Amino acid sequence: MIETERLILKPLTHNQLLKYIKDDHSLEKEFDLLPTKKNISPSLHDALEETILPNVFDTDKDYLYHTLWTIISKPDHRMVGDICFVGEPDPNGEIEIGYGTYEEFRGKGFMTEAVGRIIEWAKEQPKVKSIFAATTKDNVASYSILEKNNFIHIGEVDDMLSWKIELK
Repeated sequence: MIETERLILKPLTHNQLLKYIKDDHSLEKEFDLLPTKKNISPSLHDALEETILPNVFDTDKDYLYHTLWTIISKPDHRMVGDICFVGEPDPNGEIEIGYGTYEEFRGKGFMTEAVGRIIEWAKEQPKVKSIFAATTKDNVASYSILEKNNFIHIGEVDDMLSWKIELK
């Protein structure tokens, strides 16, 4: 678990991920939070079933790089979004992040703050040297978060933009 002034970023265990997928507010009950409408996208649901859950269950893997980290707003006492790494650092020390803010909490700076804090956490990890992210060209909100956190636009393919920040 890592924190900012307003946020708690909590990596979910395998059992907590199962509650997250159920979306029956049992995860919020476990954390003593108010219920939140999550809207799990089909692509996130598939990633959870096919990749995230099996990798988190695999004790040979560092689950912090495979699980969802829920983002909790301390003042709201609610989950406001998720952030994750797309696997452990590659041989060059690069990791990829993905994130999403729940609709009713967008535009409040939560994700900019969460990405900034996850960057600080990543800097402390000996094997991590850089972070990569991808956004669609039309997702201005998403790439604004990256720009505010000093990511550099490094390329584009079709409708996707690539972003990177060097840590070491």
